[in-house]
Amino acid sequence: MTNITEQEQAPELVAAVDLGSNSFHMIVCSINKGQIKTLDRLKEMVRLASGLDAKNVLDEPTQQRALACLERFGHRIQGFSQNNVRIVGTNTLRTAKNADQFLLKAEQAIGYPIHIISGIEEARLIYQGVAHSLQSNANRRLVMDIGGGSTEYIIGTNSQPAQKESLRMGCVTVSNRFFADGKISPQRFQKAGIYANQQLRSYKNLFNHKNWDEAIGASGSIRAIRKVLLATEWSSGGITSEGLEKLKKHVLSCKHISEIDLPDLDPERLPVFIGGLVILYATFKTLNISTMSVSDGALREGLIYDYLGSLSNQDVRSKTVQLLTEHYHTDTLQSERIKATVSEILRQLKPFLGAQSKVMTQYLSWAADLHEIGRNIAHSQYHKHSAYIIKHGDLAGFSQQNQRLLSTLVQAHRRKIPRKDIKKLPPPWNKITIYMVIILRLAVLLLRNRSHAALPDFKILIEQDTITLQFPEDWLENAPLTQADLLQEVEYLAKAKFNLHIS
Repeated sequence: MTNITEQEQAPELVAAVDLGSNSFHMIVCSINKGQIKTLDRLKEMVRLASGLDAKNVLDEPTQQRALACLERFGHRIQGFSQNNVRIVGTNTLRTAKNADQFLLKAEQAIGYPIHIISGIEEARLIYQGVAHSLQSNANRRLVMDIGGGSTEYIIGTNSQPAQKESLRMGCVTVSNRFFADGKISPQRFQKAGIYANQQLRSYKNLFNHKNWDEAIGASGSIRAIRKVLLATEWSSGGITSEGLEKLKKHVLSCKHISEIDLPDLDPERLPVFIGGLVILYATFKTLNISTMSVSDGALREGLIYDYLGSLSNQDVRSKTVQLLTEHYHTDTLQSERIKATVSEILRQLKPFLGAQSKVMTQYLSWAADLHEIGRNIAHSQYHKHSAYIIKHGDLAGFSQQNQRLLSTLVQAHRRKIPRKDIKKLPPPWNKITIYMVIILRLAVLLLRNRSHAALPDFKILIEQDTITLQFPEDWLENAPLTQADLLQEVEYLAKAKFNLHIS
């Protein structure tokens, strides 16, 4: 059971949407005393991955198919608070060159923000969904999820993933690459299997059967294979190696995908069924799996449980930030002083910022914690090193958009303000991040001497593009270095089209 604090009461209804490379899924859940009950499930085969051309551009017909689906999903969750809806995009949207343009239309269609997550973050969330769908025990589990464009492998105990990998092969991509015309032959199946083995080869020892006690499958492909094995009585429980051999034999007896006649196989699944079978068969062989059980929980359930964790002071993002600060040996006392100063500035600016101040607080806190991690690499241009680590790292709990925002904040905390990069951020950040940057810059500047002495009672006011900063009489004269830094800041802000007045 997840315990929710009084300050962050769980909503009655939440929704999670998974924009997969094969299917789009949505679940709507009720929450009562920390217990989750699924009220509704929606699923549509969109086959997003099939819409990528040779240059990884998502074609227009596929976009229209996806947008129509999102509009239907949007009607189901119309009226939900934005905070109670989690939507993520996976491999195809990570790959598509025109993903940013598509996302603008997609967010308008469904009415809520969409976040693109890394393969490693996808693996973490899948494990959360599977772990919470099973009875808790101490066994080490291998969890496998075959998506349309990627396949995730995770080893973990209880709710904690230990090893996570995301490989760029999925039921759609393998089916399109080796069976695009629908024709089936032993030679094609073998080539597809060799391809899957090549993707797995580097991780064979890591995910070998000696490193876990039970194997669990998630995803539509694996569930479809289990249903077929049970319906044909080629397996009496989950998925077995013997059952897969019989299924492979049957599939190879067919000359075309349309000839695969299996009980309980959804016709919509048929075009990509063989790709999923190839990946699962290769995984069983490479990792020496004999039996795999199947979980109903997956990425979207993981999103719900992750959201509940954020309400109960278990936000994985804060834990990730803490681990980064420890790894890069940051000055935590200095970070705490900066966060205190940021809080005071936000308090004074609340009349100007309004409800936005609450939205800004968490990211400014994380930025204060992480702004100096680059010093562990080099002191010169350390803010750029810090920003690079944040933007390109696999940061648990953060979407690509989250990392981009945080990276921009950290890079802009000193010297030149990258106004063009700020304007390219997704809404609403493209409009409010500049104020977050100014707040962070001033807090860092005022504490540059790293003194333990308290700052004086200062006053700050922002009116559109004008910032007024007022200190007690004679304080600046007695702090000449701070005064010099503030005069330099006047120039930096002027280039960003802001006026800083100091008195």
